[in-house]
Amino acid sequence: MSSESSFDIVSAIDMQELNNAVQQAVKEIDSRFDFKGSKSSITLEKNELVIVSDDEYKLKSVIDVLQSKMSKRGIALKNLDYGKVEPAASSTVRQRIGLKQGIDQENAKKINVIIRDSKLKIKSQIQGDQIRVTGKSKDDLQQAIHLLRQANIPLDLQFVNFR
Repeated sequence: MSSESSFDIVSAIDMQELNNAVQQAVKEIDSRFDFKGSKSSITLEKNELVIVSDDEYKLKSVIDVLQSKMSKRGIALKNLDYGKVEPAASSTVRQRIGLKQGIDQENAKKINVIIRDSKLKIKSQIQGDQIRVTGKSKDDLQQAIHLLRQANIPLDLQFVNFR
């Protein structure tokens, strides 16, 4: 057994669960009375959701339905990046919602600073869009996970490959 333990910090959205949440939201919108005759739709494109509706009020309602379906399926709403509401074809409005995948450099540096300031005997290094944390004591690594869960980071973090 190795003397070093490690885990990876990632930020990812389960695209299958997101697809299921979108399908459930579309099904609910199609069946709800307050959306009868409206041009409301949700489409999942490569790295964003596109929501179209008749007006801003209905757009907000569509987003509420989508968010409730996402949270029931365990998808963090922190990883959504809301664009501005813009006019679309045939007197409708559209909003694009970006999906944040991976840890960007700025947030990775924040996470490294949090780990360094914790005075735990662990090291962290940025590896692309994830961070590897290593240390001799598994207890120190678990304390780091707890510390990062308490930190105010604008991403949903997952801790994987704990060994």
